[in-house]
Amino acid sequence: MAKAKQNIKKMPEHERPREKLIARGAAALADQELLAILLGKGSRKYDVITLAQKIIPVIDEKGEKLTIEDLTEFDGIGNAKAALILAANEFSRRRIQPEGIRIEIPADLLPHIRHYADRKQEHFLCASVNGANEIINIRVVSIGLIDRSHAHPREVFADPLMDRASGVILAHNHPAGTLKPSAQDIETTERLQQAGEIMGISVLDHIIFNSTDYYSFLEEGVEF
Repeated sequence: MAKAKQNIKKMPEHERPREKLIARGAAALADQELLAILLGKGSRKYDVITLAQKIIPVIDEKGEKLTIEDLTEFDGIGNAKAALILAANEFSRRRIQPEGIRIEIPADLLPHIRHYADRKQEHFLCASVNGANEIINIRVVSIGLIDRSHAHPREVFADPLMDRASGVILAHNHPAGTLKPSAQDIETTERLQQAGEIMGISVLDHIIFNSTDYYSFLEEGVEF
């Protein structure tokens, strides 16, 4: 415990998560810094920032299905901390959610997914939209390199079917390198587009993004 506190104290005061939030606002903090504030302190094994970094992939993958048990598997996370994280997650979901926001151009989706840009692994996302191009929900489908197994139609379309979505917008972050789609990206998109046609759900676009820019299959005229 003491080690985790000592690591935070060694940071310049203006870079400590809580002080940084007070001085610059919550939007200035990375995801692990925001979660570190909720955690308060680390564990016997990890300082609070490292612990937050380890928990975030689970939160990304589980999304709204996150449970107490998912969180308490981590050393230093008991029922109280897990409950705090779940409560914060649900509270923000109810008030600050993209549901109902209309997507006119691909860039309209970016503010709602940009926080995945700094992930070290690729996160494959699926935004369900209704017939008016309004967002129903945005979910993480898989984490890891995008390939046929990670972006299987069964996983991609399971929730949009439950949403009664008329279309989906696919997206994934590129942690490094060019935003230009790879041959695998194009093949995967074609496969999902074909599967969507069978189920009556249109694949409207596939967006590849990082923290500063994006590539849209639709805008670039990539046929799939």
